[in-house]
Amino acid sequence: MKLTLIRDAFTDESTTGELFVDGVFECFILEDRVRPKGVKVYGKTAIPEGIYEIVVTKSVRFKRFLPLLLNVPKFSGIRIHPGNKAVDTEGCLLPGTKRARNVVFESRKAFDRLFTRIKAARAKGETVTIEIKRGASK
Repeated sequence: MKLTLIRDAFTDESTTGELFVDGVFECFILEDRVRPKGVKVYGKTAIPEGIYEIVVTKSVRFKRFLPLLLNVPKFSGIRIHPGNKAVDTEGCLLPGTKRARNVVFESRKAFDRLFTRIKAARAKGETVTIEIKRGASK
């Protein structure tokens, strides 16, 4: 399964984009702010563009199984989980069915649908990856 996140809305507080699963729109994603290359503010910086494998592991922080992005340079514990605002991310990816400036809505609904798809693909032995890239600004 291939996820593609196209970042297309950038503010001083957050980054939002559109997530596609195997080329089909799935949901919106809210992240922390994208900063210039080499600049990282702990808990307030979006992860670098790139391709990352996704596994499902138990989160110590959330005390439940969640998707985890592997081998993110200079970041650890980057997960996909519910949340609505940049303050909820700490670098993680927050899905939502709708978006506005610096926020996504119905995050649990979007997360549950996406997580179900990721778990099903992993259960079939599929590798799940996410490619994160910059799109045209909106």
